[in-house]
Amino acid sequence: MNKYELTIVLDGKSGSAKKKKIEETLSGVMKLFKGEIKESKDWGVKDLAYKLDKSETGLYLFYQLELEAKGVKALNDKLRTDNEILRFLLINPEK
Repeated sequence: MNKYELTIVLDGKSGSAKKKKIEETLSGVMKLFKGEIKESKDWGVKDLAYKLDKSETGLYLFYQLELEAKGVKALNDKLRTDNEILRFLLINPEK
């Protein structure tokens, strides 16, 4: 298992329903590829440096994950196709 850090930016006006949907998506991928969410933090709403899809603020969510390499591609694909996510960044901090 490799360690990864995932940061997701949602529209700042997003409610708890969107946040819960993201967490369900993550949990589904983790179950499918036998991964684990080690830590989850809600960094709150922050001003964006520039507008993203007409949004001036973003809700930042941070996750520390353990996942096999096969699961990373599936997770990237799931996050890329989610229209509610403004931006996301998935990195391996050990490299």
